Order: sequence, then structure tokens, then C-alpha cells
Amino acid sequence: MRILQSVILSWLLILSINVQAERIKDVSVVEGVRSNQLIGYGLVVGLPGTGEQSRFTEQSFKAMLNSFGITLPGNLKPKIKNVAAVAVHAELPPFVKPGQSIDVTVSSIGSAGSLRGGTLLQTFLKGVDGNVYAIAQGSMIVGGLGAEGLDGSRVVINTPTVGRIPNGAMVERAVKSPFTQGDHITFNLNRPDFTTAKRLADRINELVGPNSASALDAASVRVIAPRDPSQRVAYLSTLENLEFKPADTSAKIIVNSRTGTIVIGKDVKLQPAAITHGGLTVTIAEQTNVSQPQPLTDADAVVTQQSIVDVDQDDSRAFVFDPGSSLDDLVRAINAVGAAPGDLMAILEALKEAGAIHGQLVVI
Repeated sequence: MRILQSVILSWLLILSINVQAERIKDVSVVEGVRSNQLIGYGLVVGLPGTGEQSRFTEQSFKAMLNSFGITLPGNLKPKIKNVAAVAVHAELPPFVKPGQSIDVTVSSIGSAGSLRGGTLLQTFLKGVDGNVYAIAQGSMIVGGLGAEGLDGSRVVINTPTVGRIPNGAMVERAVKSPFTQGDHITFNLNRPDFTTAKRLADRINELVGPNSASALDAASVRVIAPRDPSQRVAYLSTLENLEFKPADTSAKIIVNSRTGTIVIGKDVKLQPAAITHGGLTVTIAEQTNVSQPQPLTDADAVVTQQSIVDVDQDDSRAFVFDPGSSLDDLVRAINAVGAAPGDLMAILEALKEAGAIHGQLVVI
């Protein structure tokens, strides 16, 4: 019952919100201005006995010692319960230069119990091209913790095998950006839409001049730009703060079958239909009304549509709603008789299969 009431409130809230003007920078990104993923393999040391004793950890530990000219005897097996093998990953933001720092995330890839209190040793972070773009090192911040008793009982809070090092990697190589190349810049929409792309191009043309911007497809708008880097930065700063009205999104119904959450877009419409679900019967019908003009006038007759929604249950409970064939009427009707969220999901799915819903049904 409460879930269905929440569904109605959420849907009415969506209905009450008009599409507001958005800045170009909030709905699009500039082509070529992107981050790059980095990854590396390293060792975390200084753990209070929560490390691991595995073959690849031993191999990595020996390789590190060899790099410093230290060679262990072949029959010596080091006890390294305070060492853990980890994967280190980060994102290299656009325009970051050598000498600047970025955050890194450290994750255990073996059987280490916890990384709490450990220190990451110098780790090379590579890009997809195999080049080293940053070097990570430092003490970690671990939000979780774990404790284990002698009898094997164990308590784990959050995730103690993952940590972060703020500003833990020093950038050593910059990524070339195509931002300053060519005579154009291109805005790529976060949500491709032909109408939105056209409106964005028209808004830029209003400010800069005709034919300055053109929509290439539903996702991209190309804009003429100066070649001088400083002028291009100022030019883009002006463009990205322009406001325009994006197009309404397509009509959708989002159903989360795991949680029972249902979100109905404001453009979803219902066609006349009759529904029977168990002991519940819902009927949606259209009635045409004709209003005749006053005598001796030139006015034409006015034709209006009236929607009537009727719900019937075994106990003869019936409901009649005001004109307007909408999903709001259907949800209110089901809520009034106390049906479960699963009933609403089943009804929506059946309506979609019958072609009585104008909108896309998405189940997540």
C-alpha cells in the first residue's frame, strides 16, 4: 500500500516538473576532452599480519628485492604475512600535466585479510597503450576493518581489502588532446536526441551567427571555433554556459522487479482498455461529447473526449474518475483497492503487450 502511494507521489512529481533550461555543459561533453584509465600492480607492506602467503606475492617480493641488488637464497622462503599483492587503478583527467597528483584506489587481488595500516610501494600506472603515465605510492585510507578469533569466527565491517590514497600518484606523462586542433569543436550529448541537438545548434547560432553550429546527428553538434588556444578557451567558456531547453525525454515506464519501484514518465498515455486481474477489474473507455454552438452564430460544433475509468472488485466496489485517460487514474484505482505492487507490474506489462500503452516499458 505504502509503495503504491509512493509510486503515485513520484509520478505526480514528475508530472509537475516542466523541462527547465539547461546549460550546454550540463547536457554534453566536448569531443576529445576525456579522462583515461590507468592500472598497475604493486605491493602493500606494513600490514599487521593480515597479508598473504602466496606464490605470486613471494615472486613479486623477491623481484622487488632483486631490483635493489638483494638476492635471497633459493631454499629460503620468506614469511611475508605483512605484505599483500594489490591492483592499483586511477583515472587520469584531461589536461593534467606532469608533476600534478591524482587519487588512486588500491584493491587486494589475493587472500589478504585487510589492507588497513599498509603502505603502497612505488607502483607504475600504465595506460591502454602500455606507457607509464603516473607513479603511485603512499599510505592508504581504509574504511573497513576485520577481526578474527582463534576459533575461526570472524567479523568484517565494510570492505577492508580496498583503500584509497588521495593525491597518491604523481603524473609523469601528459596525454595529447585534440582540443586545440582543427577549425571546429564538437559537443556530444549525454542523451542523444535529434530535437535536443537541433535546439542546441540553434541556440549557438543565435549568439554567434548563422551557420556557426550544425547538428551532425542525434548526439553531436559541430561548432566553428578559433584556432588560437587562448581564444578557443574563452570561446568555449562562453558557449558551455549558454542555456537552452532540451527536448522532452521519450515516454517510458521503468520497473524495478527486485524492489517493486515503478517510475512512470509524464508522456506515457493509455488507450481505452478493459483489465481483469484476479478479483480486480479495471475498465478504461473513451466517450465523445459534441457541444453545439448557439443559434444564429458562425461558431462550429466542438468535439471533446471524455475518459471514464471504472474499477470493480468482488465486493462490488466501483470508482469513477474525472476525464483524462492516464496512468495516474490506473495507479490510483489499484491503490484504492489495496492491490500489491506486483499487481501493478503485471497490469502494466499486459497493457503494453496489448498495445494500450503509448510508451516504452523498461524492466531493470
